[in-house]
Amino acid sequence: MNRLADETSPYLRQHRDNPVDWFPWGAEAFAEAKDRNVPVLLSVGYSSCHWCHVMAHECFEDADVATKMNELFVNVKVDREERPDVDQLYMDAVQAMTGRGGWPMTVFMTPDGEPFYGGTYFPKEQFLQLLTSITEVYTERPDDVRKNIGQLMTAVNRTAELSAGTEIPDVEQLNNAVQGLGKAFDPEWGGFGKAPKFPSTFNLELMLRAYMSNGADAAKNIIVTTLDAMCSGGMYDHIGGGFARYSTDREWLTPHFEKMLPDQALLVRTYLHAFIVLGQPQWRQVLIETIGYVLTTLQHPDGGWYSAEDADSPDADGKGVEGLFHTWTPDEARAAMHDIKKEIVEATLDWYDITDEGNYEIVDHGAKANDTGKAGGKGKKGPPPLRRSIPNRLQARGVLKRPRELDYGTFRMAQARNERTRPGLDDKIITEWNAVFLATLAEAASVFNNPTWLEAAKKNGEFLLSELRRPNGRWNRTWHADGQPQARHDALAADHAHLIDAFTRLAEASGEARWIEAAIETADTMLDWFWDPMEGGVFTTAEDAEALIARQKDLTDTALPSANSTAALALYRLAGLTGEMRYANQADRILQLLGTQVDQGIGMFSNALIAADLRRRGTTEIVIAGDRPDLLRMAQSVWRPDTVLAWGEPYDSPLWDGRKDGYVYVCRDHACQAPQDTVEGFSELLTGKRISLPTGTEQQSEADV
Repeated sequence: MNRLADETSPYLRQHRDNPVDWFPWGAEAFAEAKDRNVPVLLSVGYSSCHWCHVMAHECFEDADVATKMNELFVNVKVDREERPDVDQLYMDAVQAMTGRGGWPMTVFMTPDGEPFYGGTYFPKEQFLQLLTSITEVYTERPDDVRKNIGQLMTAVNRTAELSAGTEIPDVEQLNNAVQGLGKAFDPEWGGFGKAPKFPSTFNLELMLRAYMSNGADAAKNIIVTTLDAMCSGGMYDHIGGGFARYSTDREWLTPHFEKMLPDQALLVRTYLHAFIVLGQPQWRQVLIETIGYVLTTLQHPDGGWYSAEDADSPDADGKGVEGLFHTWTPDEARAAMHDIKKEIVEATLDWYDITDEGNYEIVDHGAKANDTGKAGGKGKKGPPPLRRSIPNRLQARGVLKRPRELDYGTFRMAQARNERTRPGLDDKIITEWNAVFLATLAEAASVFNNPTWLEAAKKNGEFLLSELRRPNGRWNRTWHADGQPQARHDALAADHAHLIDAFTRLAEASGEARWIEAAIETADTMLDWFWDPMEGGVFTTAEDAEALIARQKDLTDTALPSANSTAALALYRLAGLTGEMRYANQADRILQLLGTQVDQGIGMFSNALIAADLRRRGTTEIVIAGDRPDLLRMAQSVWRPDTVLAWGEPYDSPLWDGRKDGYVYVCRDHACQAPQDTVEGFSELLTGKRISLPTGTEQQSEADV
């Protein structure tokens, strides 16, 4: 057992019994490398990463590989979800070196932490050869090492050295981005670009705003095609709800099966917004089922949400197999539905495309690595590949509402699947990821008038404040029940930015002033410790954080929106609610920095352009004074990206000055129109149409599906 036995990260613990003498990230590892005068081998991954498991089995569990690693290097293992600051630094170096990135990430560096070579996944034989080559270069060609370091440090320092412009992104830049996304759009299967395909929710959100501005059919087609294709393919879990991280193919059929909390948050948010605007009922089903998945499978009893479920689950021999939990043979499905009429069973199989031929091949990566590409041993033809079916609705894209007679069969399949050994659970709780889902859940609870969701959102907010905020107001990034201490690692700019957004949206959903107070305190902490007074924007790490080889800024959208674009959006909305213009001024400076970058790549800055669109339009502030549930339902059921809502408990803000109970006030940049006391009058101010809510607006819940 190595040093990782004392860590709380499930990913690091997975490697505690490796024969590799792993160090966690820290001063001890670099001091050891200096004493031995050997390079540091940094390996970065995360627990639900399929290829991380493959490389672990092939290399890190292998005695020959481990012996060589221990002899030639000091070996450091990092969970990228705990330390995205470390991950991003060295990922920038790997991408500069190879033109691509991904996990597992392998980086070779000096004892001072300077990278000189790296890559992603390496199979055993190639990795063994690489270990020897790196050692030879390091000991015999130091000038080449220094040359590589110089080039890579330029890439690593790029974001820290950017100069801000004088303007925020303008309409022309926004239109250019929308047009660029239109050209990258796959008109047959939706999404942007070729396989592998990621959800790209920020791009879809930008297209949705474009559609709301001009009603263009092209924008609507991109949204509808993509959302329907994603939720019809195998990337969506039709039996248990929730989404895998991405699709390996163009058709959204075959994912790597890991299910991660932030993906659920961002996809639910996009399906929610699109449902409100375009009204497709299948999207309502998807978001309700996905929220249900998180609030059951990923729910900690005290209110936090776990990080992820693995792509792999163990077979009968205990060996991890990707997709085994989520896929079916017809016989397995028939056995699950043993008490149902045969014709309904067959109709259910047909509905989910579960066939003898299957649409997914179980791959034995161990056999591939050890047996020259053939299962069953060198020179021998092994058993045929195992074919299974991923449930999907691609044969009837967008048609998700099951005939009533198929509901019970689906329920039976879910029961049978739950008797299987589930994929591994990454049960650490990450502040940033919880905040992203909290913001989404609070918004969904408001739209659907769902008290169960609202209570879960408030419980999560309370958990974050009690468990992840220190007594001095500073934040931690991760929490684990078995940790001593449970909360650890300094929070980053992204944690703070998403917390501000989450707390403001929780205030809007609950009418409780305490959440505005939490948002203000978090915003002030972020600006005190992360702000760049010279060029604007927030650094990834705090001023007093561990010194890394560079202090970067998170500017581009990846699987999550960038810290800076999120901060800009959250600060604009907080300024609208509190009247504190210093927040809007800081958001302006963030966009002046991002404005120099948004033309650099299509889809890389969509969230920044969403923030710029909000800045250009200005916020619309809605204040509902007194007890008017009818006006509140109207405010919460109509989504406008530029609106903020104050109701319930008043707090220190000019929005509340001189308000008369029983009235709603609609203001633009704190200049208000005539107060209204009817739903019809309010709706006309808000939407331009006189709308009447149906009497007794029903509560929406998971049981409705």
